[in-house]
Amino acid sequence: MTEELPEPAVTVVREFFAALEIDAVDEALELLDPEIVWKNTSLPTIRGKKRVAQVLRGLDRPSLGFWAEMHHIAADGDIVLTDRTDYLRFGPVRIGFWVTGTFEIRAGRIVLWDDHFSKGNVLRGTIVGVAKALTRR
Repeated sequence: MTEELPEPAVTVVREFFAALEIDAVDEALELLDPEIVWKNTSLPTIRGKKRVAQVLRGLDRPSLGFWAEMHHIAADGDIVLTDRTDYLRFGPVRIGFWVTGTFEIRAGRIVLWDDHFSKGNVLRGTIVGVAKALTRR
């Protein structure tokens, strides 16, 4: 039996998250189309690689951190769907919340990054993260 290779679009999204997790912002940016559109539930849409780069570079600080636990990832051609838990670290506080994402890939680059999450789930993650940070002291 031969092992199936991952779809190229899935590989792009996995590499993007892997780069973000190790603070390799330049490598992550290489996977974005110049006309990238980044949408987040109830937040302003960010358009263009230059603006996305400003946000991602602003998060590249020792006191901040990001990683994602990918639960499911699937592609239909150039559309990739993710089901994951994103984690944000602000100093000792770690916030985890559920995210579903849609990525559109063209010519090996992400042209759309559209994340959906619940504000209530983010609030819950924040409360849990603060409580855990306080009890670790």
